[in-house]
Amino acid sequence: MTSLSNKNVAPFEPFKEYLDQDKALQILNGLTKGADDGEIYFERNITEALIFDNNNLKTASFNAAEGFGIRTVLGESTGYAHSTEISERALLRAANSAKIVSDIGGGKLAIAPRKTNLNQYEQIDPVSEATFGSKVNILKEINEYARSLDSRVFQVSISIAASHQEIEILRPEGFSVKDVRPMTRLNISIIVEKDGRRETGTAGGGGRSSVKPLLERSHWEKVAKEALRVGLVNLDAVPAPAGIMDIVLGPGWPGILLHEAIGHGLEGDFNRKGTSAFSNLMGKQIAAKGVTVLDDGTLKNRRGSITFDDEGTPSARNILIEDGKLVSYMQDRQNSRLMNVKSTGNGRRESYAHAPMPRMTNTFMLGGTDEPKSLLADLKNGIWATGFGGGQVDITNGKFVFSCTEAYLVKNGAIGAPIKGATLIGDGATALKQIRGLGNDMAMDPGMGNCGKQGQWVPVGVGQPSLLIGGLTIGGSA
Repeated sequence: MTSLSNKNVAPFEPFKEYLDQDKALQILNGLTKGADDGEIYFERNITEALIFDNNNLKTASFNAAEGFGIRTVLGESTGYAHSTEISERALLRAANSAKIVSDIGGGKLAIAPRKTNLNQYEQIDPVSEATFGSKVNILKEINEYARSLDSRVFQVSISIAASHQEIEILRPEGFSVKDVRPMTRLNISIIVEKDGRRETGTAGGGGRSSVKPLLERSHWEKVAKEALRVGLVNLDAVPAPAGIMDIVLGPGWPGILLHEAIGHGLEGDFNRKGTSAFSNLMGKQIAAKGVTVLDDGTLKNRRGSITFDDEGTPSARNILIEDGKLVSYMQDRQNSRLMNVKSTGNGRRESYAHAPMPRMTNTFMLGGTDEPKSLLADLKNGIWATGFGGGQVDITNGKFVFSCTEAYLVKNGAIGAPIKGATLIGDGATALKQIRGLGNDMAMDPGMGNCGKQGQWVPVGVGQPSLLIGGLTIGGSA
């Protein structure tokens, strides 16, 4: 079988391969005259994904895409156009399409962001680190190993994915920055069966790093065992009760609830427009004392990390909630200018075909001093939830519904049977104020988060310590 690596692909240099930089600047300056902001965003992204399922290689995909997006901004208006063809002709055509705000006039071009010499990840190409054949062989090994772990294993599905993204951003005054962004992930899903009942357990993760550590046997054995453990737990789960209960959330991935129920409400555009449940609450006590929430794109090799955002602003460690008080929103350049604050390095886009907007990077809550066991001991009649699946959130009021993928009944501090079909129902603003305990076990997720907003998807990280939250509504099936 032919290798699908891209070892012979040269570095992405649009101004050497396709365009004259001075000509591109001339076009961009013509477009942004009288505007507040603007840039050209060049990108090449190479991705490879393999899925092994039902004892066979099910799919193998390799994709190489490149293009540019050109933007001009004036006030609340944005003109944006993009093309898969990188040429002077395409740039002129796109600039003409994005001219919508330039005719308004009256803007003052914003100062370019500062540059940074810090890299939050190694600038490598994980797609070509291992041959296609070697990856297929590892998938076969993982499949055989996972099936050998337990006689109740019914089905195994494994995926390996890697991407190599190169970008360059050019602004009207000649400011230019480049970045190489790797991304890798290994995921294992195991279906177990007993007495005609089937349940699924899933584990995995990755980040902005080499794919080689994920392919080491010592790593994937742990992932396979964890997927099996979750599946077996759910195989013995009883129907979840319903009612208002106290709940302890586990560390790490349960931070996805924080991300959805609270994080989106702290993005600048929703607050500028007054549509967030946290609008006009700057400086107010919005969470229990001791609660500190950050968005930090500078964590090394994390899935949500970025050396600089998709407008060229260096990534930062931004405190959003400090000791329960709201102290900052996440901002891109447009919203920060309109709100008269600084950009926080949160202007992100899915690709060159999308305009940037305020988005999260790695959003997490700092740990406290409580022992996790003591938080569980305080539960008289509640639930301990350590895994979450999908959920829905209404940004305007913060109301959320989340499904638990691993949860247990707790009575008088004793952990009881695992439960199935539990959903958490509440709103972010209330949940923040009902936090009664902060564990000393803060952890980040294993690197598996994707965040959707207005049709755009970007990789993110989440994290938190164990949390004791009082009085959440549990939707169950019992």
